[in-house]
Amino acid sequence: MRTVRANEGRSRGLLWAAGVSLALILPSCGITSAAAPHAQEKGTLVIHGTGDVSLDPSQIPAFRTNGYGWAWSGLGGLFLRDDLTVVNLECPATQVVDPEPKPFAFRCDPEALPAARSAGVDVVSQANNHSYDDGPAGLLDSLSNIRAAGLAPVGAGSDQADALRAAIVQVDGWTIAVVGIDEVLDPVDEVAGPDKPGTAAGHDFALALRAVRDAASVSDLVVVTIHWGVELDPRPRRYQVHQAHRMIDAGADVIFGSHPHRIQPMETYRGRPIFYSLGNFVWPRFMPMTSASAVAEVTVTSDGAVTGRLLPVQIVSDGHPVLVSGPHHRAEDCSSRLPGSPAATPKRHTTAFAR
Repeated sequence: MRTVRANEGRSRGLLWAAGVSLALILPSCGITSAAAPHAQEKGTLVIHGTGDVSLDPSQIPAFRTNGYGWAWSGLGGLFLRDDLTVVNLECPATQVVDPEPKPFAFRCDPEALPAARSAGVDVVSQANNHSYDDGPAGLLDSLSNIRAAGLAPVGAGSDQADALRAAIVQVDGWTIAVVGIDEVLDPVDEVAGPDKPGTAAGHDFALALRAVRDAASVSDLVVVTIHWGVELDPRPRRYQVHQAHRMIDAGADVIFGSHPHRIQPMETYRGRPIFYSLGNFVWPRFMPMTSASAVAEVTVTSDGAVTGRLLPVQIVSDGHPVLVSGPHHRAEDCSSRLPGSPAATPKRHTTAFAR
């Protein structure tokens, strides 16, 4: 079902964010010609991705006072005007209390999930080192609660096959697959096995590539959300760059990275954007470096051309990210140049998520 990739070419290299300003890493906008007359008609898509999200009221007590809508209220409804929003939920959404013996164990409130759905979140990744914080029972309960809230979980499951399985959504003529991959294991046995619940792939990168290929075989567009790297690293490690390129070669069209808790450079490789780390998002405000964040915005035109950029965000107080400028007044706004941009219309999912 793959579409032809437009504008494939050499990597543009890593684009840097200096300090808290992200203006220098906004790539130039590109609009390609319309699809061939006999091709299946597809519209233009806008996809958003974020870094780490915590909905743990013990970690962010402001939720007890302000409610869980506080997490999303500084975004001006950005996620309601796109076609797909993917976030990394850095905790199990469960009432199961069975904490792993680790220095930091998080537990999200399942009651927080409807507010995320109402804010426009669609896909929730549990491919991270905290979704297993209440063991296998907590993880499985979290996946069930996520689905019950009308969200699609990825990156974890009841066994290896389930954890690697993509979430599928159809919108405006497109079939989109979202795959979650977890390379950060704490505890080390949290990775899913043939008969064991857990997170997806772990350190078996061959499994991750297989998941990407499987997703590409049943979709037009593959989005990978991956937990990797080293906390507070200012840029990706060499192995991450190598892995990202291999995932795109295997069929990935967009990569959203997380775990380092700070923004890292983005890269365009073969016309596909790689966001190596999207930093913190709904998270406590610890220090300026980790509170300067961003939303990844990806535009896909009808012929399959993909462009990506970062929308600057500040975590102004615990659990409260705010867009630095309004969603309709950003510099180099690619989507504003496209007539009938999907960023100005409600979400247009034509089928429910399947997984």
